[in-house]
Amino acid sequence: MTWLATLLLLLITGLPCSAASFTGKVVKVSDGDTIQVLKDGKAVKIRLAEIDCPETSHGKNKPGQPYGKAAKRFALDLVGGNTVRIDVVTKDRYGRTVGKVVLDDGSTLNKRLVQAGLAWVYRQYAKDPALIDLEVEAKAAKRGLWSDPNPVPPWEWRHGAGWGKKGSSSKANPIPATNGQCGQKRYCNEMSNCEEAIFFLTQCGVSSLDSDKDGVPCESLCR
Repeated sequence: MTWLATLLLLLITGLPCSAASFTGKVVKVSDGDTIQVLKDGKAVKIRLAEIDCPETSHGKNKPGQPYGKAAKRFALDLVGGNTVRIDVVTKDRYGRTVGKVVLDDGSTLNKRLVQAGLAWVYRQYAKDPALIDLEVEAKAAKRGLWSDPNPVPPWEWRHGAGWGKKGSSSKANPIPATNGQCGQKRYCNEMSNCEEAIFFLTQCGVSSLDSDKDGVPCESLCR
């Protein structure tokens, strides 16, 4: 009768039968919001719940976003090779486990990424109001991606602004950089400040400003 009692409890509390937690070693960090954790000797892909990090490059026709590599590096530094607890929320349409990655100190990788300005709150799925507060705080402090005056959410990047459109208008008919327009500038010594460097990198596609591809242009200006 134990299994029946458990089933009844799940029905009463409204929890999905798949809801669970498990502990395992992080064996791979694919992106800021996607890792792999060992469970029963097999690597399980985990998609971090309620957040969305800037995209990293996924091949020639799928360029990465500013701060995509920075988010991945941040996650790698926090959990790479470590043992974490996964609080499972659900599974997505791709079969990935969606959950919260809990660190030794009780914090979650999900919240730490938002707090650092390296992830958006995925409002379509977010249920934790604390995440919204952390995003507001990071935005006010202009941390990470919020130092960009016009950051592109990854869901827009995937379906239009980045991967959904081919080619770049930044190379065609360049005009002087006045009133937020792309011009002929291509090098850090031509930038007057960090804000201008970020604009030329993110809005004009001037990749030469980010030689180490970490999402931060012209380190002498933006560090």
